[in-house]
Amino acid sequence: MEERGVGGRSARSAGQCRRVTRHGFGVRHARTGGEALQALTSEGAEFDLVLLGLDLVDMDGFEVCGEIRKRTGAPVIIVTARGDVRSRIHGLNLGAADYVVKPYDTGELIARIRAVSRRTVSKDIVEGVRTVLYLGSLIIDLPSRQVSVDNSFIRLTPKEFDLLALLAGRPGVVFTREQIMDGVWHNSGAWTGNTLGTHISSLRAKLPVPALIEAVRGVGYRIVPPAEG
Repeated sequence: MEERGVGGRSARSAGQCRRVTRHGFGVRHARTGGEALQALTSEGAEFDLVLLGLDLVDMDGFEVCGEIRKRTGAPVIIVTARGDVRSRIHGLNLGAADYVVKPYDTGELIARIRAVSRRTVSKDIVEGVRTVLYLGSLIIDLPSRQVSVDNSFIRLTPKEFDLLALLAGRPGVVFTREQIMDGVWHNSGAWTGNTLGTHISSLRAKLPVPALIEAVRGVGYRIVPPAEG
C-alpha cells in the first residue's frame, strides 16, 4: 500500500516518512506543494493517502488540500503544529479526512492512517466504484456477491467473499494483516491469530489459480494480477 508524505520547510517530514515506512507502508516524499500535486495528478498515479503538512515553501497547505480533493480521490490527513480550532475546522471543511496536531505519538498517527484507509476501502466497495471485478477468467460480482470462472460459480463463505473482494479491489497492492482484519472482521473480536491464515488457505483452495493470492512476508497479502494475453 502506498502512502503519500508531503514535506514542509525542514527534514522533519522526511523523518516522518521513515517512521511510517517502518510500519509497512510505501512512502513517496514531496518537498513542495507543487511537486505533490504534479505527482498526484500524473498519468498512472495511484496513491492511497496523503499526509499533508501546512507550512510548505511554495504554497499554502490549505490550498494544496483543496486542490488535492478537487483533482484526486486520495484522502488527506493534515499533520501540523497548528492546533487552533479555526485551523482544524478549516482543514476539515476543505475535505481533509483527519487532522493531526504535533507533537503526536507515532502509534497514534499509524492508527489514524489505518482508520482512514479502512474507511476509504469500505466506501469504495459499498458505493460500487467498480461493481464487477475481473481477474483473468475470474469474475467477482460485488452486488450479487457471486464469484465465477468460465461460467461456473465458486461457492464461498461470506467472509471468504469479503476477503477476496477486498484484495481484488486493488490488484497488486499489499494489504497489511491489520488492514485485512479490520476491513473484513471490523474489529469484532470474532477471530483468533489463526483466523486470517485459515481463510486465506481455504480461499486459495477454491480459486482456479491458488497463487493468485500472494503472501508478502512480514507484511500481509495481495492479489497478483494475472498476466495479460
